[in-house]
Amino acid sequence: MKQIITIQHTQSLHHTNGMVGSWTDWPLTELGHAQAERIARRLMPHLEGKRWMLYSSDLRRAQETAAPLARMLGTEPVLRQALRERNLGPAVGKSVQWLRENLEMQEKTVDDRLFRDAESRRDAWNRLAPFVDEIMQAEDENIILVSHGDLLSIFNVMWLGLPVEAINSLDLFGMAGGVSFMHVAQDRADPGTSRGKRVIRRLSDMSFMQE
Repeated sequence: MKQIITIQHTQSLHHTNGMVGSWTDWPLTELGHAQAERIARRLMPHLEGKRWMLYSSDLRRAQETAAPLARMLGTEPVLRQALRERNLGPAVGKSVQWLRENLEMQEKTVDDRLFRDAESRRDAWNRLAPFVDEIMQAEDENIILVSHGDLLSIFNVMWLGLPVEAINSLDLFGMAGGVSFMHVAQDRADPGTSRGKRVIRRLSDMSFMQE
């Protein structure tokens, strides 16, 4: 049975300074580091006795969230650009106020872009999809993904086998520090494969980072 745990990075500097996150390479705050440590410590009892493959976005805030867990697992995270947050083009490095004042388009569908050079949600979906196909076809049964809010909301829809257009009418979003548990239920007609029912057991569980 394939199991996937996703972790949304903890408090980042851009959560506190009014700046856009996106592809700006923000670090975690001191609180964010403490939250990441708590998540790792409280998650370990759920991980013991199995070999886990740990993937992380290559942006600093995700890497720093993954670091305590990697240390406790005795491994190194595999960094993948596919797990980066959505690219907001010219808003990268700017403030949220600048984004609001210079917005070129309101997002109403998965194909809309806030700016001409930004990613739409369909663009982010297409960037993520080959990676998801890769991990689903890999022999690794236990996988942890450390990523970002918007990107993980896209992953959640993809995981359930819904089309990208479903994002026009629903949003499976989480919060910073949220931990989600997913697995593929065994197909009784074809055991040993990853073609069973895809299940989300917990979505953005915030209890792992609480004091």
